[in-house]
Amino acid sequence: SMLKDRYNRIHDYLRLSITDNCNFRCSYCMPDEKMSFLKQKLLMSPEEIFDISKIFVQLGVNKIRLTGGEPLVRKDFGEIISKLSLLPIKIGITTNGLLIDNYLEELKKADISSINISLDTLNDQKFKTITQRNHFAKVWENIQRCMQENIHVKLNMVVIKGVNDDEIIDFVNLTKDLPIHIRLIEFMPFDQNNWNKEKVLSNKIALQKISEQFSLFKLKDDKNDTDKKFGIFGHSGTISFISTLSDSFCSTCNRMRITADGKMKNCLFGKDELDLISAFRKGENIIPIIKKSIFLKHQKLGGQFDDYKNIQPHNLENRSMIKIGG
Repeated sequence: SMLKDRYNRIHDYLRLSITDNCNFRCSYCMPDEKMSFLKQKLLMSPEEIFDISKIFVQLGVNKIRLTGGEPLVRKDFGEIISKLSLLPIKIGITTNGLLIDNYLEELKKADISSINISLDTLNDQKFKTITQRNHFAKVWENIQRCMQENIHVKLNMVVIKGVNDDEIIDFVNLTKDLPIHIRLIEFMPFDQNNWNKEKVLSNKIALQKISEQFSLFKLKDDKNDTDKKFGIFGHSGTISFISTLSDSFCSTCNRMRITADGKMKNCLFGKDELDLISAFRKGENIIPIIKKSIFLKHQKLGGQFDDYKNIQPHNLENRSMIKIGG
């Protein structure tokens, strides 16, 4: 049985946040240093994560991405991933990369062939400013370690005007000799993350900048891809653009989300949240809740805005990025 919404979109991809905690403090994701995080016992256990995932798989899900906060801060991350690897799905992970070396064996055992690592700068001072942590060298070492282990690395760079847009070319240069995939992501508005439209560098401009220095060729995008992929002549890596704001990809959306506290969201920008975990813990059937969430899904952007140029961030009803899991 397929999960279809009112716009006939099939939903077969689940993004599962397994913690709202993080060992970094990036302001575009987290409102400020005084965050309070969920107590461990409120988080879904490895068993609950597995059992709930199994229900989604019965409903046609073929890909599950683990997000956070930072998913690797969970002490039982290894157990979560080895359980999920029993399901007939593709497993994705989005991480800041700091703790990857603790889990390389588990990742290989679970057959993880690709990992998304968030990295917004290649400059260790700027890294410290953005993350409030002095860990650039360790993250970079882990990125190289993944490549040595034949785990394909996708680097997620959130481009913020005046912060790191001067590094776009440096990131593209990484693809010359490294088999790395660089993804440029437009800066998105979330609860109290100091977003304003002046800080958004549209991907059209980024693409122009890059095209002036490199010869790009278009790669084929899959039906549900959120990014537009390009190869670069003479380079071993690739790049892509995720234009969430300037060129939304809602019409082919196949995504569902579960927050770290077990609520289901049908859209990153949506304000509807349905409580899955409480029903699950009471032994209720959660399939009707999943179907209701999909039924409530808006045609685009959570039904909250049409064009990012007239967003009033304080009118958006949503959580901070760290509470949603990206």
